[in-house]
Amino acid sequence: MKLTPKVLARFDDAYRGQRWWGDRPIMNPSSASRSAGVPDPAVESVPRLVGQSEPMLKLAARIAAVSARNSTVLIRGESGVGKELVAQQIHAASRRAAGPFVAVDCTTLRDTLFESQLFGHVKGAFTGADHPTLGFWRAADGGTLFLDEIGELSLSMQAKLLRGLQDRAIVPVGGVEPIPVNVRIIAATHRNLEEMVRRGEFREDLYFRLKVVRLDVPPLRERMSDVPSLARYFLARLSALYEEPPKQFDASAIEAMTAYTWPGNVRELANAVEYAYVLAPGEILTAADLPDEVRLAAAQRQSSAGDAIVPLDVAERALILRALTATQGNQARAARLLKIERRRLYRKVRQYNLQPFTIRRVSPHERTA
Repeated sequence: MKLTPKVLARFDDAYRGQRWWGDRPIMNPSSASRSAGVPDPAVESVPRLVGQSEPMLKLAARIAAVSARNSTVLIRGESGVGKELVAQQIHAASRRAAGPFVAVDCTTLRDTLFESQLFGHVKGAFTGADHPTLGFWRAADGGTLFLDEIGELSLSMQAKLLRGLQDRAIVPVGGVEPIPVNVRIIAATHRNLEEMVRRGEFREDLYFRLKVVRLDVPPLRERMSDVPSLARYFLARLSALYEEPPKQFDASAIEAMTAYTWPGNVRELANAVEYAYVLAPGEILTAADLPDEVRLAAAQRQSSAGDAIVPLDVAERALILRALTATQGNQARAARLLKIERRRLYRKVRQYNLQPFTIRRVSPHERTA
């Protein structure tokens, strides 16, 4: 759960020993499901890393190794690769699993309130401090504090964070005595902290405090063999979430998803699966149900398959695909580009089963007032 000052009050002594996902406490997941396979989304308590590609198996092995220790961890990776999920896996497999997992979005922290947000404050510490608060750090006592997008902190906030890391104790705003806190720190960033250190934008001493163990999460384009299993996993989670009969992808949908490079990584794939799940009329999802950019990427790959001499119908299909790709699936524009009648193109699209690569139109009978 991303903590903000509005919900920080939830973390008092009554919640110690629980971890949060969404708006409810969850139980410690079984250690039997630690590997990077495809889990059963109906029974798992924490979303998991999915994939059997070499990069993911290597990452899973490193997660298992670091989970058995108490080292500070720095997770690097592009936006959407699942850095917070990696942190959750480390926490869930560690001896701290019964304690809280507190995720803090560093982009929401402000200089003026940073110390209060992170270390808490005592009653009367400043105007409006009518009640004492724990702060993120003490809320994670006995568990894990996950600092997401650590590279977004200002230099002044970095100095205050360094103090807590060095002392392993905090002094609430308005307090006097330091309070020892037993917490493991995991930080994550999509930025190049080494380069930021060279430019003077990130403290070198804080960087080395954080980079005890570094984990790099690969982008989805470097593990494309995992796309089908990830897509089916997200699809199964949605069926379980909505308590609906399971849906399936057909071959055209899988082909389209593996042709796309996913610049938004796993998050974009999850969104694309949800898009198809929500809008598809039936239980079999095809390429036509996916977002336009995914479908058109598949069309582009098919249309550029090669220049070898092929049968006339194969060449014609490839030429129509190129026209549809160039017009972003607009059949009327594609017909003009090919200099043929629109109805003839419609027949060819049906003949060659190219409907998944055209823009879906809503008929007058489907429109609602």
